[in-house]
Amino acid sequence: MADAANGEGAPVEPQARKVVYCGVCSLPPEYCEFGGTVKKCKEWLEDAHPDLFERLYSESSVEASLSTLSLDAQKRAERDAQKKAARAEASEAREQEKKAAAKVYIKRIERNKRKYVTAVIGLEAHGLELKKVAKDFGKKFATGSSVTKTASGTDEIVLQGDLSDEVYDFITETYKGVPEDNLECIEDKKKKSG
Repeated sequence: MADAANGEGAPVEPQARKVVYCGVCSLPPEYCEFGGTVKKCKEWLEDAHPDLFERLYSESSVEASLSTLSLDAQKRAERDAQKKAARAEASEAREQEKKAAAKVYIKRIERNKRKYVTAVIGLEAHGLELKKVAKDFGKKFATGSSVTKTASGTDEIVLQGDLSDEVYDFITETYKGVPEDNLECIEDKKKKSG
């Protein structure tokens, strides 16, 4: 059959399809509605691929897909859409509330004699990538900086040296997503053995 379509008798090479994947949830955009980030996925799709967004989420395409459903199915679909929207809004509000309440602790820890390290705990709650922030700290203060696990299982950034005041200022100036009220400096002294 392929020979007849080609007309020359040579086999037709199969053509690869170009599939677009969502930049937020990594699913194809047709399936983003089944993920938990529908709102963010829609925003990404509208910016990155407006033609595909128009095809999937325009008023006419939504109405066309709803018109094929029965009346009961249409009512169920409307209720489900309202429930999903309410859940998404509630989870977004919870995230914002959690961010507003999350504290960032900057600890100055004495190692031995007059040697100190500075630990920063709680930045990940504000949506910051700790490895990138640690790299920024290392460049800014020209010192060793790393991400380590604490005993409780959370991550912290450890800097060599007594830099608690400088780190406080750097965070307030550079990372606007972290409110200054949520920053707290703590001094941790080593107990002397007598």
